Parts: sequence; C-alpha cells; structure tokens
Amino acid sequence: MWAKFKLYYETLRYLRWQQIIYRGWYFLRARWRGRTNFRYNLHPSFPPANRLQLKPSITSHPSYLAPRQFTFLNLSKTFDDQIDWNFKDYGKLWTYNLNYFEFLQQEALNPEEGLALILDFIQQSDSIKDGFEPFPTSLRILFWIRFLSQHQISEPQIDQSLYAQLNILQDHLEYHLLGNHLLENGFALLFGAYYFNQKSLFKKATAILESQLAEQVLPDGGHFELSPMYHQLMLYRVLDILNLVTHNPKVHPAQSLKRLLRHKAEQMVNWLTQMSFRSGAIPLLNDSAQGIAPSTFDLQNYAKHLNVPQTNITTLKESGYRTINHNKYECRIDIGPIGPDYIPGHAHSDSLNFVLYLGDLPFIVDTGTSTYEKNEQRTKERQTESHNTVQIGDVEQSEVWGGFRVGRRARVKIHKESSNQLIASHNGYRHLGITHQRSYQFKPDQITIIDQVTGQNGHSAKAFLHFHPDVEIQLEGTKIASPHAQITIDHADSIERSEYQYAPQFNKTAKSTKIIINFTAQIKITIDL
Repeated sequence: MWAKFKLYYETLRYLRWQQIIYRGWYFLRARWRGRTNFRYNLHPSFPPANRLQLKPSITSHPSYLAPRQFTFLNLSKTFDDQIDWNFKDYGKLWTYNLNYFEFLQQEALNPEEGLALILDFIQQSDSIKDGFEPFPTSLRILFWIRFLSQHQISEPQIDQSLYAQLNILQDHLEYHLLGNHLLENGFALLFGAYYFNQKSLFKKATAILESQLAEQVLPDGGHFELSPMYHQLMLYRVLDILNLVTHNPKVHPAQSLKRLLRHKAEQMVNWLTQMSFRSGAIPLLNDSAQGIAPSTFDLQNYAKHLNVPQTNITTLKESGYRTINHNKYECRIDIGPIGPDYIPGHAHSDSLNFVLYLGDLPFIVDTGTSTYEKNEQRTKERQTESHNTVQIGDVEQSEVWGGFRVGRRARVKIHKESSNQLIASHNGYRHLGITHQRSYQFKPDQITIIDQVTGQNGHSAKAFLHFHPDVEIQLEGTKIASPHAQITIDHADSIERSEYQYAPQFNKTAKSTKIIINFTAQIKITIDL
C-alpha cells in the first residue's frame, strides 16, 4: 500500500494546477451532461468558407489502399459494407489514425473518393465516439481543410460539419493534458479561423500557439517532449501553419505570428538536421518509430519551399541531446531530462543512453517503440534494460509505468564537456544511495565509454548494448567482434549474450542480439572501428 502511495505521489506531484482543475471540470461536466442528455447540434447557419491558398505540403504515407481498406501502424482492415469509424480491434491508436483522415493527403487519392469518405463520416457522426475526442478532431479539421482547399471543393454539408467540429473542439481544449495535444488543438483552430474567416477563433488560436510554441520549442530548437518522432510531427504542423499564414494574408494579416512561426521552424529544422543521421534516419529515442512522421529529408525540402533558413549550425544543449560525427561513425547521446515533468508520457527510462551508426548503417540501436497499448510489451520497451545504459539490480532509473506515466525520475548532471569528451551522471538511484556516472571519449576511429557506480551497497550493476538485427557479432571472452568494429570490455564480472525484440515500427519487431555486462564498480567499453 505504501509503495503504491509513493508511486502515485511521485507521478502526480508534478502536474500543473491547470491540468488538475481542467481534469476535474471536464469530469464533472461530462457527468452532468450525461444526466441531462446534452447533445451538440449542427448550426443551421454558419459562415461562408474561404478557399484557401496553400503551397503543396508533404504527401502522407499510403494508408487507404482500396475501397474500405485501411492500413495503419502495419495493421490492415477491410470493412465489408460500411466503414466502422469506431473499430477497436487494433487498439485506440489505430482508431485515432482512422479518424485523422490524413489519408486524404495521399498522392494518388482520387478527390471524388476522398469526398465520399468525408461524407460517410458525416453520415455516421451521431454514432462516432473516439473519433470526436479533441486530438483526432484537431487533426481531422486540419486535413479536411487542406483537402477541400487543395481541390477547391465547395460542399455546404462538409462546411457545416467542420464548423460544428470547431465549436466542439473549442469546448474541449486539452488543457488537462497540455503538451503536443494542446498545440495540435491550436493548429486546428487556426486553420478553422482562416477557413471561416473568424476573428474570435483567430485570436484564441494565436494565443494558444504563441504561448505553447514559446514553451514547447526549446532554445536549441528541440521539441520539449524529447522524442525525435514527435519533433518531426510538430515541425510538420508548424510548416503547414506557416504555409497557411504566408499565403492567405488577406484573410488574417498576421505578421507577428508569421515571424514567430518562421523563427520556430528555422530552429526546429536545424535541430532535426543535427539529430538525424546522414542517411536521414532519426534515432528511435523515447517514443519514436519509423513510418509515422514525415522524413527528415521531406521536412527539409518543405521548409526550403517555404523559404525557411537552414543554417545547420545549431548546437544542441537544452534538449539534452549531443551529436558526435566523424567520417567512420555518428553517435547520439542522451544526457538530458526524461521530458517535461508535467507531461512525461512519451519518456523512457534511458538516462545516459547512446545510439551508434557506422557509416550510414545502424550498429548499436535503441529498442524503439512498437505499441502504445498498456501492456507488457509497452512497459518493457520503456524500461532501462531496453536502452544502452546501466541498470542497478532490477530497479528502474526512472519509474515508468501505466503506459504513459512516470513516478520517481532521474536527473542528469553534466560534469565535463568538450568536443571529444563528455562526463555526466544521474541520480535515478539516489533512493538506493547509488550514483551512476558515464564518461564518453571520442576519437576518429575509437570510442571509449567508462561506467562508474558508487555507493553500491551490495547491489549488482549491468550495462546493456543492443545491436541492430543486421549486425552479426561474435562474443569471445571480453571481446565482441563484428565486420566493422571490435569492442573490448574491461573489468566486467561476466558478459552474457541474449536476445531482444527490436521495434523499428509500430506492430513490427525483429529478433536481435544484446550484450549484458555484469560489473561491480566500473567497466570500460572500447569500440575500435
């Protein structure tokens, strides 16, 4: 009972009062509305819609493959007679994706087919549940308006539905969650403000975007939830909004907002360029997966078409990531916080973690993310043992639990930093009286990592190295041999070879190899290229 109380205390004590108040208000309001049979009604009259001018954006991944056949998160479903917009068999995130309508941005989608899908959704609106939650509603508003503007479609029935959805969204802004959810709400409201030429909506959207972009885009350009995938998604939205504001000045003159968006876009694209590998791949840190967000190259090209400067001289600092690039290798290191304290839902227990590419190929990787379902797989992928760092006994550095929650959390301290050396420690094991310190030393053809654990008090320590499935290794005593590198491990008590599930995409895993290094006080890992 006491352990559970501590877990909840450590989880809840970081929430902002705004989150607590809105959670309570929305809960009580929902109960009252349930008792009074409250219903939203379509407005019989609504403002005339503008046919917005937009430069071509990024086309979406193909997900609508045939009549009533959809593929999201590597799971396909063909509906027989009618699309079930409430389909739940593949989990809530799949249902969300179905209701986003991002498939309207597919390159080969016939406009008549897209229009029919929108009208089918409207026809079934009274029975749709998860699809009318604020987050999918926000994305659907944005993608509907982009689709209608791109094809210059005028359909009063759709405009009436859009206006109703904007009003519902305004009534459910996600102040109880904040983070990227509230930012998506703001993006949708701004698109709606331009589409219906609504000054009040423009004012509300601008207030949200100005405050949230100031907080959520860190000074080094990283998105504050510290997931490279979510950074790509937020940059995509910022570029779309910049596109909207730039090319529709007669609807709402917004010079100050335009300057803010351009500045944030420049910061974000430069951060992404630094974090991405030469191949364009992102490290799968925190909740990151391939095949969800637009690629780095697509985002760079989109930014270029919108005349966003790309200096590529960003120095990563506030986001807590560091990049080391040499001809033979590229390394990405996490020496930052797990994320914003009041919304750590996409955080993993991975302090002092690293990812290593040799040439353009992944070598030592992060496990990745295959699911958002609250199950054993989700828990495992967030735990310390799934990252290239050190664990004490079976205790987590940061107490990840419940799918998207974190209790006790590690804090990182940087002791020394230069162009070729980095020394940092974290206090995730302070309740055990233990500190883990890691030192990185970089040379053009060698990387040295030294892990030190002080105040061990009889607890065992183990370090992990996760290899990409395409990497073949041989473990011989204290040496790990591969075609492109040799790893030497000094001062280990024992070294084990084990298997793990590499998760580069949602619902897609591959069996691979990890090395577990058991040690007492210190180990030295030398990677010779």
